[in-house]
Amino acid sequence: PGGAAAGSAPPIPALPAFPGCPVTPSLPFRPLPSRGRPCERVMAASKPVEAAGGGGGGGGTGLSRWQLALPRWGGLPVGRGVEQAAGRARGNREALVTRQPFNARGPCPAALPSSEVLCPLDRAQAAKNKGNKYFKAGKYEQAIQCYTEAISLCPPEKNLDLSTFYQNRAAAYEQLQKYAEVAQDCTKAVELNPKYVKALFRRAKAHEKLDNKKECLEDVTAVCILEAFQNQQSMLLADKVLKLLGKEKAKEKYKNREPLMPSPQFIKSYFSSFTDDIISQPLLKGEKSDEDKDKEGEASEVKENSGYLRAKQYMEEENYDKIISESTKEIEAKGKYMAEALLLRATFYLLIGNANAAKPDLDQVISMEDANVKLRANALIKRGSMYMQQQQPVLSTQDFNMAADIDPQNADVYHHRGQLKILLDQIEEAVEDFDECIRLRPDSALAQAQKCFALYRQAYTGNNPLPVQVAMKGFEDVINKFPKCAEGYALYAQALTDQQQFGKADEMYDKCIDLEPDNATTYVHKGLLQLQWKQDLDKGLELISKAIEIDNKCDFAYETMGTIEVQRGNLDKAIEMFNKAINLAKSEMEMAHLYSLCDAAYAQTEVAKKYGLKPPTL
Repeated sequence: PGGAAAGSAPPIPALPAFPGCPVTPSLPFRPLPSRGRPCERVMAASKPVEAAGGGGGGGGTGLSRWQLALPRWGGLPVGRGVEQAAGRARGNREALVTRQPFNARGPCPAALPSSEVLCPLDRAQAAKNKGNKYFKAGKYEQAIQCYTEAISLCPPEKNLDLSTFYQNRAAAYEQLQKYAEVAQDCTKAVELNPKYVKALFRRAKAHEKLDNKKECLEDVTAVCILEAFQNQQSMLLADKVLKLLGKEKAKEKYKNREPLMPSPQFIKSYFSSFTDDIISQPLLKGEKSDEDKDKEGEASEVKENSGYLRAKQYMEEENYDKIISESTKEIEAKGKYMAEALLLRATFYLLIGNANAAKPDLDQVISMEDANVKLRANALIKRGSMYMQQQQPVLSTQDFNMAADIDPQNADVYHHRGQLKILLDQIEEAVEDFDECIRLRPDSALAQAQKCFALYRQAYTGNNPLPVQVAMKGFEDVINKFPKCAEGYALYAQALTDQQQFGKADEMYDKCIDLEPDNATTYVHKGLLQLQWKQDLDKGLELISKAIEIDNKCDFAYETMGTIEVQRGNLDKAIEMFNKAINLAKSEMEMAHLYSLCDAAYAQTEVAKKYGLKPPTL
């Protein structure tokens, strides 16, 4: 809302782990991305899937390349198998110890019976077994004593046994909420058995409690890789810590970031999503003279000495960097166009990602009861969109409802509120808003295309074949009625991709490019389609590189390139791409998401180095 670029293709969902994986539908609006969990976007590059053709070189086993690679990584046995083998060798001697009556009140004995018969490892195992009984009885202090004795008795060369004893003692400390001790014992266990998943995951949880986010992320990343991304608990913890790290870093970075004007194409697309926006309308006759521009390319003189009118002139010339300063002159002079200047300045503050500066200007316009109602409604739409960017849906909804109250005939209100409703998964209300927008402006191609997408999404997620067919027919009607609307082709292409109609989706993206050859996001989507459709990595990367060539400020292109590089195993290159996207992010929320992707990639590089795991590739 407030930033849906006309003709810009919808953001793609999380990339599939390997070519051929199904893709779920996503939202059609770049300004408020909903891209799924960071660990699913970046770390899912390692997620096993069925390879095309029943095994992808796995000898018809049906296993993915990732699963087939696991034995080569040499996961070490961690306790149970070793104990069973040792138990068979020891025969009945250990049974004499383990079948002793259990005293839940007494401490672990200092000396075990038959010490002359049992070897040190047998005695250590017996102490561990008694510790396990204490643990099950909730006697954690006594369990710790027994595990400590097991550690002291165990021969130092018995790495796997020792690692199990340390991990067991860590589990007891965890029950007592002694997280520093948990981390210390798990570290000992991992030093003895570097791929001990249980100890790594327990240490990750301890680091989370100790607020050691970086260390937590590294451990849980190792767990995810070693478990082939099959454990939901470890995936959820990775996702949680990635989001926390992303928010922390984005908060600091966003506060000190250098404002950056987006590309001219992005700005024009942004303003084209409004039909009742006074500030984006061309200068009227008589507001400017016919004087030529001077040699330095400055704006021609306007008949009134107005900073706002000069700013409007700069807008027409796409000289966007001067608009904020000229608007400020009008505001400081309390000129005739003060309300318009406040709204124009706020709009460009939003475009450069400075929401803190935009909000006071928007507040002031909204409070001007004598100002043109369309200015106030437009300010409410933009403030509502800003609130949604900041994940404040209640405030956002309030602003859109207020805009509808003060200017009920304003089609923009319903168009942008409809987009908000889609983001909130309120599809029926979204369709109602799009219908009202269409009633007020029957020529609104954007509203008709987005209504089709809302209906399609509702049918697709509900797994209703007949409504899906109706929605697809609706897309055909829209592109036939509005053949110059790039957004219609873009949204239809996404629906076609969902339906595995890749060839036709590719044709729709070509239509978008014909209509808007300088829209970088369309090239990104077409590139991703090549990966999913033909597994043509070279063609996909070529198209995404073309997007960056067209618009080197397209953060979406850098983000997508980074995600692909993760899946190719080029983690350093991925981190480089994510950092470029971070510097271009237009909101703190988007920046946090990008930091999560970058941190996930970095964690994988560290884990790969530490544990000798080769990152999986496409």
